[in-house]
Amino acid sequence: MSTDAERHRGIVAAKSALSRGECVVIPTDTVYGIAANPFVPKGIDKLFAAKKRERDMPVPVLVPNLDSAFALTYQLSDIAKTVMAKFWPGALTVIAKAHPTLKWDLGDTDDTVAIRIPLQRTALELLNETGPLGVTSANLSGEPAALDVASAQGIFGSSVSVYLDAGPTAGDMASTILDATKPQLKVIRVGAVAISEIVEITGATELLDDKNE
Repeated sequence: MSTDAERHRGIVAAKSALSRGECVVIPTDTVYGIAANPFVPKGIDKLFAAKKRERDMPVPVLVPNLDSAFALTYQLSDIAKTVMAKFWPGALTVIAKAHPTLKWDLGDTDDTVAIRIPLQRTALELLNETGPLGVTSANLSGEPAALDVASAQGIFGSSVSVYLDAGPTAGDMASTILDATKPQLKVIRVGAVAISEIVEITGATELLDDKNE
């Protein structure tokens, strides 16, 4: 979308579609994502169907701000909150315990949630209108993610109601994934945020999960 007015119209259309349980494609700071409202019945089901993805691969959540993230999580440590405040918005995904009172659907989550705030204007404007969204990469499961809207349209076609176009995304590196479900933080995927940066904030030197060592 080349103008503020066009972006605003797209966001209004996307918000409406999401409220009806439909899927939309949105830009993020890494790749394009396919989004659904996890609080609307059947929305996430449509996302899984569009991606040809099984429910045992749950959908991450994008949020507009820290308060929203804290409201969705449970028993989050102070050090995890410090890391989130330092690197958000940005390419750090945090896995945390999901708040037990939440009535939503992200797939088979085992009572956890993978959450982050994207550093992308259009995505943040939409999230400020909708609240938390289930968002995963715009691709068929196991295939490369779309880096532009045309690629996403070629993948999903009419199974997605609205495509928000913000031009090509960076797509150069995935987010770092940090497991904060236990007192000892663990990096389970190394990505855009370096482990050394997290160590500098936390003082913890044993951050790598065993499978990444």
